[in-house]
Amino acid sequence: MATTFKERLKTVSLIFACGTALFSDGYANGVIGSVNTLLSRIYGADALAHHNYSRILSSVAFAGTIVGMLTFGYLSDKIGRKFGMMTATGIVALFSLLSAASAGAHDSIGGLLSMLSAMRFLLGIGVGAEYPCGSVSASEQSEEKGIHKNAQHRWFALATNAMIDFGFVVAAFVPLVLFWIFGEHHLRAVWRLSLGLGVVPALAVFIWRLSMEEPARYKKDSMKHAKIPYWLILKRYGGSLAAISATWFLYDIITYPFGIYSSIIVDRVTGESSALSVVFGWNVIINLFYMPGTIGGAFIVDYLGPKWTMITGLLFQAFIGFIMSGLYKHLTEHIAAFAVVYGIFLSFGELGPGNCLGLLASKSSPTAVRGQFYGIAAAIGKVGAFIGIWIFPPIIQDFGGANTDKGNTGPFWIGSGFAVLSALITLFFIRPLSHDGMVEEDRAFREYLEANGYDTSAMGLKPTDSDFSDSVDEKDQDVDTKVAGSVTA
Repeated sequence: MATTFKERLKTVSLIFACGTALFSDGYANGVIGSVNTLLSRIYGADALAHHNYSRILSSVAFAGTIVGMLTFGYLSDKIGRKFGMMTATGIVALFSLLSAASAGAHDSIGGLLSMLSAMRFLLGIGVGAEYPCGSVSASEQSEEKGIHKNAQHRWFALATNAMIDFGFVVAAFVPLVLFWIFGEHHLRAVWRLSLGLGVVPALAVFIWRLSMEEPARYKKDSMKHAKIPYWLILKRYGGSLAAISATWFLYDIITYPFGIYSSIIVDRVTGESSALSVVFGWNVIINLFYMPGTIGGAFIVDYLGPKWTMITGLLFQAFIGFIMSGLYKHLTEHIAAFAVVYGIFLSFGELGPGNCLGLLASKSSPTAVRGQFYGIAAAIGKVGAFIGIWIFPPIIQDFGGANTDKGNTGPFWIGSGFAVLSALITLFFIRPLSHDGMVEEDRAFREYLEANGYDTSAMGLKPTDSDFSDSVDEKDQDVDTKVAGSVTA
C-alpha cells in the first residue's frame, strides 16, 4: 500500500525523536575538552595535574556510561523503550545543570573537581542509557510504515551517529561564542554555561517524546511479561554479539590515540598560540571533519549494506592512518595538507564503524533482547575507550615520548593495525543485514524458541499495558502474504 507524504514525515519524525537525544551524548563528551582548557586557565594546569583530574574525569564519565548502557539495556527490554528514553533524557537534563553548578567547600579546587567528577559520572549514566533505549527504538521505527525500504539504514544513521557528531560540533562552537560574549576575565561564566546549556537539547527532546508510543515491533515481540530464555538466546546470537562487541572495542581504542593529532594541528597552525579564541576556533574546524563522513555514509549504507560499508570505512581509515604515520615528518611540514589528511581519516571512521556499529548491534538481534544486546556491545566498546585512555600515554613514552616523531607515530601504527583486524572480524564473523530484516528475524526467533520447547504465547504487550495497541502490523502482514504466495506458487 502506498504511503502518503504525511505518513512518511510522521515516521521520520519518530525516528529522530528516538535518536536525536544522542546529540546530548556528543555535546556532553565534546564540551568537557573545552571546559578542561578553561579550568586550566582559571586554576592553573599544575593544580589540575596535582589532582590527576583529566584522566579521572574521563574515566568516571566512561564508567557512568557503561553503567547506563548495561542497566538500561535490561530496563529497555523489560519495562519499555519509552520509559528508558524518558528517564535517560531526564537524567541528562538534571545532571547537566548540576555539573554547571559544581563547587567545593570554601571554594576548594579539590572539592570542585570531585563534585564535577561525580556529576559527570551520573550524567554518563543518562548518556549511556540513550544507546539501548533511544538508538534501539530508532532502529525499530526505521522499519515502520512510511519508510522506503532503501532508506531504512539511512534514516537511522542520520538520527543517531550524525546527531552525536553534530553534538561534538556544537560543543566546540558554544564555548567559543560564550568566550566572545564574556571575554578573558569571566571564564567561570564560560565554563559553567557551556556545561549548563546541555540541558536545552535534553529538555527539548523530553517534550518531543511525551506523546510517543512504544514501537510496533516492541508491542508485538517483546518479553516484558515473559521469562527471557538467556541460554537459548546465547546459543543463537552469542557469536554475533561477540563479533560486534569486539569490533566496537577495537574501534573505541583506535579513536583515542588518533585524537592526539588534533592538538598537533592546533599547535602547528596557531604557532602554539595560547589565545582561547584561536584554540576554540580550530577545535570547531576539527570537529566539523566528522560531518562529511557520517552524512555521506548514511547515503551509502543502504546500497552497500552495514557490513560492507563498515569494512570499506575501516580499510580506508587504516590506509590513511598508515600514511599519516609513515609520512608524519613530511606532512607536518605542510600543516594544511596534514589537516586535510587528518580530516579524511576522521570522515572514514564515521562513514564506516561510526555509522554502522549501531546498525549492526540493533538489527542483528531479536526485539525481545535488542536493548540488552545493544547495551552489552556498546558497553564493551566503552571499555575499549577506557583502556585506550590509560594505555596509550605509556605507549607513547615507550616509543620515545611525545616530543619525538617516533613517539607520536608509534601508537598510530598500532591503531591502524587494529582497524585492519576489526575489518577482518567484520568480514568473517558478522552477517550482512537485509532491509525489513527485523520482521523476518523476529519471526525466525519465535520459530526457534518454539522448536526448543519455549512457550511464545506470553510475548508481546497485553491489553492491560498502557502502550498496548490492537492495530495489526501491516508490514508483518505483507511478509506473511509474500511467504504464502511463494508457497502457493
